[in-house]
Amino acid sequence: MHAKDILIDAYSRIREEVHTAVDGLSPDRLNTPPAVGANSISWLIWHLTRVQDDHVADAAGLEQVWLAQGWADRFALGLPDGDTGYGHTPEQVAQVRVDSGHLLLGYYDAVHEQTLGFLRGLAAKDLERVVDERWDPPVTLGVRLVSVVADDLQHVGQAAYVRGLV
Repeated sequence: MHAKDILIDAYSRIREEVHTAVDGLSPDRLNTPPAVGANSISWLIWHLTRVQDDHVADAAGLEQVWLAQGWADRFALGLPDGDTGYGHTPEQVAQVRVDSGHLLLGYYDAVHEQTLGFLRGLAAKDLERVVDERWDPPVTLGVRLVSVVADDLQHVGQAAYVRGLV
């Protein structure tokens, strides 16, 4: 099995869990945090999708799906276009509300397709390319892609937990 196949499998598992966390929930359940100031399912899924979109698009030299396919306009959150949710205050978290799970899943699936398209075209040597020199050691594409998997799995697990609470 090639490294890109392992990454494709990992990203596909994230998609399965995102759909499981969101499917069948009302907007009220998606948007209601389990406690005041906590993250809602809407915010968690939006955030993990924004991180994947931002990081993979940057590493691939692609435009973010959020902007290229008009998802920023469809969500109409009142946040800056480049916002991924990193460092959000409870007030900013509360701004991330959806009218349906279809919006969240539509955006996630569009990002997932762009991610898979990029991954399918990778060769093993591509994973060694440095994509971020701000760190010591510099971050390679392989490390960046695994970091996104780790972050997304953490947040989708949180969304599944919140689903059980609400």
